[in-house]
Amino acid sequence: MSVAPPLKLSRSAFAIIFGVSMATAMGNTGLQSVLPAIGRSIGMPDPAVAAVFSLSAILWSVSSPTWARLSDIRGRKPLMIVGLAGFAVSMILCGVVVSAGLAKLATPMVIFVLFLLSRALFGLFGAASNPATQAYVAERTAPEDRTQAMSNLAGAISLGTVVGPVAAPLFIIGVFEYAGPLYAFALIAVGMLVVTVRFLPEPRMAPGEAGPGASTPTRGLWRDRRLVPFLIYGFLVATCQTAQAQTLGFLIIDKTHKAFPRLSPYDLLHVSQGYIEVAMVAGAMAGLLALWGLIRMFAMTPKDLLRWGAGLAGLGNLIVAFAPDYAAATVGYALSSLGFSFARPGFTAGASLSVQMEEQAGAAGAIAAVNGVNALLAPLAVAFYRFSAPGPFLLNALILGGLVAYAFRDPILGAVGAAPVRGEQVAITTTLERSDEGAGV
Repeated sequence: MSVAPPLKLSRSAFAIIFGVSMATAMGNTGLQSVLPAIGRSIGMPDPAVAAVFSLSAILWSVSSPTWARLSDIRGRKPLMIVGLAGFAVSMILCGVVVSAGLAKLATPMVIFVLFLLSRALFGLFGAASNPATQAYVAERTAPEDRTQAMSNLAGAISLGTVVGPVAAPLFIIGVFEYAGPLYAFALIAVGMLVVTVRFLPEPRMAPGEAGPGASTPTRGLWRDRRLVPFLIYGFLVATCQTAQAQTLGFLIIDKTHKAFPRLSPYDLLHVSQGYIEVAMVAGAMAGLLALWGLIRMFAMTPKDLLRWGAGLAGLGNLIVAFAPDYAAATVGYALSSLGFSFARPGFTAGASLSVQMEEQAGAAGAIAAVNGVNALLAPLAVAFYRFSAPGPFLLNALILGGLVAYAFRDPILGAVGAAPVRGEQVAITTTLERSDEGAGV
């Protein structure tokens, strides 16, 4: 069925879309910043804390292609509503579980299971808004305006990763303690849900009508030689980024304890929480520098991004591994974040450039799955950290060093990049990340 010409994207509509994307990014990174302190306050093992995000990320990767297809059929606004509602309900339930754990109403293992299930709701339903917001903006902008529009949308994700860790400590108050940020971020999502329902314009689809991508194939490219190198590279980069993000909080808590050995366990968690926020904000700012500045300034191609990204991320992990204190660890984390912000648009844009137009949805689905399924290994990284503190970061550096060699030697990775990365591709990469799940799915 033919597609109507793009509608005009009003400033008010874009502001709502921006708010939807920022609200979820802010909540996810805010939760990730306080999760190590929550786990240790309740008495959950460190690997169990990492598993909370791992299950959510896996469910995100599994459900995202389905939500993308449904947004073509049902419309963009309904899927945004589903995503915001799923995020809000998940955060409220997580807050209730954390409150119960802090009050010692159940054993740490029971709290862990309940937390895991509550967070899983976000992986299943929160993923609905991501493809819908991106498609809404793309359909309502002319080709000559789309680069700027999609870059601005990507800025919502990046800005949320900066604001979330800064805002989270402000809500650790009174009887709510560490559950406070979760309730606060849920309320923000509910507010955006109300605004979206009442003020976001979208004409209803006629019965039987489907959007432009409803018949686009989304499977069958997993073993395609054009994509396999990008999937391998992307899986390993995402694995290293997730491992670093999940262990960084514990590392800073432990280094803070060495710097202030006389602090009580309660005071230690509060002091180290501030250092964790600083580290996460530094990493997010480095990512913004890459996405909003360096990539465009130097007209970097996917080939450039693949090589520089893995190299800088590997160097940053080496600095973290041998950091004598939390300040040096923060510097290493920021450098790693700069590298990952090069590498991720490198393999995503490279994959897009390597397939035909009618295969774009299938390639995007494969990349999205890779970005989520790596989180299965996050609990192992945290367990490795408990055995050897520098271990996960040294292993990351080794893997990333191998990826630099792979990016130079593989003929497909070496050939991609005849033209600089387009603004749309950088924006799409940022929009798909979670916080990744390294960004915090």
